[in-house]
Amino acid sequence: MRFVNIISAVRASMHSLANIEAFVRAVEHGDFTRAARKLQVTASAVSRRISQLEKELGVVLFQRTTRALQLTEDGRDFYARCQRVLSELEAAKESLSRSRQRPTGVLRVDAPQVLGQLVLMPALSRFLSSYPGIELRLTLRDTVVNPVAEGVDVLLRLGALEDSRLVARKLGITRLMACAAPAYLKRHGRPESPADLARHNCLGFLREGAPAPWVLHVQGTSAPVRFEPRGTFHSNHGATLRDAAVLGLGIAWLFDFMVTRELESGALVPVLEGQLGEERPIHALYPRSKHLPARVSAFLDFVVMLFGDATRNGVAHSGSQRSFASTSD
Repeated sequence: MRFVNIISAVRASMHSLANIEAFVRAVEHGDFTRAARKLQVTASAVSRRISQLEKELGVVLFQRTTRALQLTEDGRDFYARCQRVLSELEAAKESLSRSRQRPTGVLRVDAPQVLGQLVLMPALSRFLSSYPGIELRLTLRDTVVNPVAEGVDVLLRLGALEDSRLVARKLGITRLMACAAPAYLKRHGRPESPADLARHNCLGFLREGAPAPWVLHVQGTSAPVRFEPRGTFHSNHGATLRDAAVLGLGIAWLFDFMVTRELESGALVPVLEGQLGEERPIHALYPRSKHLPARVSAFLDFVVMLFGDATRNGVAHSGSQRSFASTSD
């Protein structure tokens, strides 16, 4: 009798898991029909499983309309948790089946636009051809997200880290620098000190609607110099500022990895070389897990090498790991 009860409990758990997977796939694919194709069942079976799940939970997960599925607030919260459950289960399966040599599955990566466009994108074909079983879903945004709530596997971050329960793997260090097109400097002259910048058209990076200050460390002085850029063009997009500098619109304040090719080709040249800009670390962050999925491990190894190369302009890189204590991320 006890054995029968155990079998019944296992069957009930598997049944609930199937319902949860149907729910997650419906959210990911936007409707029951595409989710059904992914699960190799009928659309009515997906609908039935989700209805059973709603009945078990006592909540409504979807607002169903004739046009689309809309998650309720309860549905959004439950979806974030279910994603992590399925991810952990998939990681455990990979570990048991020795699939670490052949990583598979959906890999969700979140990165700032500048890192994604200028460093990740040019190299992604190499990564995906090396791991054809991985489906990469890359989101580029400059806002900080909670990877557990968003269902993200790896976050790439540029700058100082806030304390969090995430594991942080350092990829490199980059430095801000001033640069301009030779044609601009020929017309307007070359600044020799931070004070000279006041006479130049400086291209500012917009942060909260206003150009962010430039912080320079002048050799021979202890206190950094803070400069408020003023000019005729500003943008919240780093690659756009780089392109504006190449066009000769003014002096830009950019991360060194952003202008490697332009400096090598001569399209841009450094200015104020004796004044050191701020250093910023680059990290990969990921949730702590007993079973790190093979696809995550493969991606981490890939970006360690990638950013080590991308930040080679006088920039050290490290593969060390550490974790943080609080939950502010």
